[in-house]
Amino acid sequence: MSERKYTSGQLIKRFLPYYRRHARVLCMDLFCAALTTICEIVLPLIIRYITSQATQDIALLTVGVIAKLGILYLVLRLIDVGAYYYMAYTGHVMGVDMETDMRRDAYAHLQQLSNTYYNNTKVGQIMGRITNDLFDVTEFAHHCPEEFFIAGIKGVASFVILCSINVPLTVIIFCIIPIMTIVCGKLNLRLRALFRQQRVQIGELNARIEDSLLGQKVVKAFANEDIENEKFEQDNRKLYQIKKRGYRYMGLFQCSTRLFDGIMYLTTLVVGGLFMMNGSVSPSDLVAYIMYVTTFIATIRRIIEFAEQFQRGMTGIERFLEIIDADIDIFDEPGAVALENPQGNIVFEDVSFEYPDDHNQVFRHLNLNIRPGEKVALVGPSGGGKTTLCNLIPRFYDVTEGNIYIDGKNIKGLTLKSLRRNIGVVQQDVYLFSGTVFENIVYGKVGASMEEVMEAAKRAGAHEFIMELKDGYNTYIGERGVKLSGGQKQRISIARVFLKDSPIIILDEATSALDNESEYAVAKSLAALSEGRTTLTVAHRFSTIRNSDRIMVLTEEGITEEGSHEELMEQKGIYYNLYQMANEMK
Repeated sequence: MSERKYTSGQLIKRFLPYYRRHARVLCMDLFCAALTTICEIVLPLIIRYITSQATQDIALLTVGVIAKLGILYLVLRLIDVGAYYYMAYTGHVMGVDMETDMRRDAYAHLQQLSNTYYNNTKVGQIMGRITNDLFDVTEFAHHCPEEFFIAGIKGVASFVILCSINVPLTVIIFCIIPIMTIVCGKLNLRLRALFRQQRVQIGELNARIEDSLLGQKVVKAFANEDIENEKFEQDNRKLYQIKKRGYRYMGLFQCSTRLFDGIMYLTTLVVGGLFMMNGSVSPSDLVAYIMYVTTFIATIRRIIEFAEQFQRGMTGIERFLEIIDADIDIFDEPGAVALENPQGNIVFEDVSFEYPDDHNQVFRHLNLNIRPGEKVALVGPSGGGKTTLCNLIPRFYDVTEGNIYIDGKNIKGLTLKSLRRNIGVVQQDVYLFSGTVFENIVYGKVGASMEEVMEAAKRAGAHEFIMELKDGYNTYIGERGVKLSGGQKQRISIARVFLKDSPIIILDEATSALDNESEYAVAKSLAALSEGRTTLTVAHRFSTIRNSDRIMVLTEEGITEEGSHEELMEQKGIYYNLYQMANEMK
């Protein structure tokens, strides 16, 4: 996954559209934030009034005056409580809602990315980006506008009120702020870089855990638990070192803010005291001044403490955008039409292909014509491009040069959904989802009835063993179908394709990993599946392709031999040699 660089302005600009659906809630949230600020601003004014009256003439402070001031503050505090509840509940729900929208968009975009993206990206990294990284966005989405809005109100109000008390002292106090901003800003940038490293390493750790746990049978078979523990410890220790450096800079950051807090208090006490001595500031004004400086410093500290959360949120947004901005290599071309009722004629016209990530050339100027309903088999040495050729038909990859046609229509002019809906694929490495047998078969035709699923299973030769399972079609088969044998998993995958009922079938080494008994059962299912359909079979086991209408030998030079089994055996070329080698290995 490429790591793009974004400025803070770019991140905020890309994030703002997610507020659009929540504009009313956001405005109400900011209004409530303003209400909560009123109490903090009004309280020093009330104390200043009481102190001023007391120093002038204590008789001016009557029970009625104090009662009115108390009631005023009580009302303001009740408003503050109600407003804070709205911010704490509805504001956070808004953040969760936005996080949910972003996760949905990220997942939808991931569904559109090509095989090339997944070939070069660890699943653990992807999972980290759409789960953990977006958790921080909830707090960021809620608190970011709140904190800066409140800080703006308090900053402006404090400055105006402080200037009304004593302009020179206020100017001195506010001169400290630019220095504080520069120092804290530099530390903040370092924190953001470390938070990013931390997120990347968490993704690496997730990928390591996933890889080790999915391969736990191999680990145990080779007794390599200690090696896996050592690999994990290296990644885990690296995360520890990154977090350790992060806390170091966080400590420096917080210490610097406390230092500047002290400088501002010290300036207020010393300079304010001198001004009071020469009569420039009254005692009541100095008390109010100190309270407003306290409020202002508390606001700055709150923003600074929020800076950690801010940077975590920005890092989450940045890593989210790296998914959203990943290029969609394969997509519906403008004006693409649906493939309706295909007959199954497949034509490769001067096709060349190289993988886009490493530019590995697979074949050049390949020409091929598969007639409707024809059963064609591909054989040849490993690396000749057999699987790659099959992957080009449903556009898992796009050709580098040339064109592929189905029934005379260029597949690039067809919608991806309709193209892939009309192609059934059975692979060597069967992938079954965590769930029941029924859920895995019905994946071929969402919404199909139990009767349709059972019919598909019968045609695939899977119904009998399914009924012997504990709960029949409702049996939970575990992650990746771990509770089933290789042959059982393969027949369920074939049932899934039967249910899909596609006119074009691709069988990519569907029996190569099976034992002889399972291969025989699966081969019968595949023969039934191929009946009346255009079928392209990739196989190393020649017993599964002898009855093909046409067998083609694909090498690095392209299709070098072509014909029936008998014709190719008579030629005594590459196919003959491969067949003899296969027989010797039995």
